[in-house]
Amino acid sequence: MTATAHFTGDANPYGGGDPYADYRTAAFPFTHLVDLADRRLGAGVIAANDEFFAERENLLKPEPAHFDPEHFGHKGKIMDGWETRRRRGVSAVQPHPVDEDHDWALVRLGAPGVVRGIVVDTAHFRGNYPQAVSVEGVSLPGSPSPDDLLAPGVTWTTLVPRTAVGGHAANGFTVEAAQRFTHLRVSQHPDGGIARLRVYGEVAPDPAWLTALGTFDLVALENGGRVEDASDRFYSPATNTIQPGRSRKMDDGWETRRRRDKGNDWIHYHLVEEAEIRAVEIDTAYLKGNSAGWASLSARDAKGGGWVEILPRTRLQPDTNHRFVLAEAVRADEVRVDIFPDGGISRLRLFGSLTPQGAARLAARHIELGG
Repeated sequence: MTATAHFTGDANPYGGGDPYADYRTAAFPFTHLVDLADRRLGAGVIAANDEFFAERENLLKPEPAHFDPEHFGHKGKIMDGWETRRRRGVSAVQPHPVDEDHDWALVRLGAPGVVRGIVVDTAHFRGNYPQAVSVEGVSLPGSPSPDDLLAPGVTWTTLVPRTAVGGHAANGFTVEAAQRFTHLRVSQHPDGGIARLRVYGEVAPDPAWLTALGTFDLVALENGGRVEDASDRFYSPATNTIQPGRSRKMDDGWETRRRRDKGNDWIHYHLVEEAEIRAVEIDTAYLKGNSAGWASLSARDAKGGGWVEILPRTRLQPDTNHRFVLAEAVRADEVRVDIFPDGGISRLRLFGSLTPQGAARLAARHIELGG
C-alpha cells in the first residue's frame, strides 16, 4: 500500500548544520490533493493516550517541523511533533513491551472526505521514531467526542496496516478505501514520535448541510470545490484561493512569477457540483505591489461546451475585496479565472446554489461513499 518504497531504519545522528540535509523523502503521487487534516479547514487532534514529551497538536502544524538541538525542558529534549514516553514491560522478567502495545491519537479531519494518501513524517525523530505505524478511519455524524469514537460498537476501517517506518523521513502510503471518513486513529507501535501527519484526498460534503444552506460558496474547499489546474504555482499554490477565511498574509494567497511574455495566468476550478452562480468575490488581500492588474471569469458545463465569459476583464485594486453580482444566474460546474498579465489573488468566492441535477448527484455520491 505504499506510494513508493517506504523508508525504514534509523537516520544518522544529527551532526550539525542543516537538519534537513539527510532527510529522506519522495515525490508522492497524491500530494496535489487537498490535505483533509489541514488546520485551516478545522482539523484537530482531539485526544491521545500519551503526549509526555511533545504535544499531539504539533502533528497538524502547517509548516515543516523545526529542530533546535539546544532546546531542552524539564522532561528532556523538546521536539516539534507528537512524542510519547518509552514503553516498558510488566516486570524485570518481561522488561519489553508486548506486540500489542501501542500509542494512539484521534484526528478530526477538517473536512470529511475520501482519503487517497497519507504521509507520516518523522522529521528529526532519528532514534526515537516508532518502529511501525498504522492508520484507521471512521465516519460518524455530528461532533463525536473521544469517548464516542472509542465506544465498543464503532467499527474502524484500516487505511494503513501496521507498517515499519523510518526515522527522519516522510513515509508515504496510498489508500484504497473508497469511503467517506470524518476521523482517523493514528497508532505508533510501540511508542516514539511523529512530527507531522498529512492526509490527502477529496472533500465529500454532507448534501443535507449544503441543501439547508441554500446559497453557499460553490468553490470553497470545505464545500467540495477543487482546483483542477493552474498556469503557475511558483510562489504559492492555487488551492490557497479557496481556503476558508480571509488571507492573513501575502503567501496565504496565489502569486505567480513575473511574466516576460504577452500571455496571462489562470486557475481552472471544479465546483462541488452543477450549480447556478449568482455572485462573485475576487480578493487581493495582502497583495499590494504584486496583485493582478485585471481579472475575468469564465464558466462551462464539464460534460461539454466551451468557456463562456461571465465576468468581463475588470480592473482590480491591490489589497481589496471586489464583489460582483451577476446580471443573471449562470449554470455551470467548472469555472476559470484569468488574471492579466500576472501577479495574484488571495481568494475567489462563487456564491449560488446547486441545481436539482447537481443536488441529486451529490446525494447519490454521499450514499455511495457510505455517508
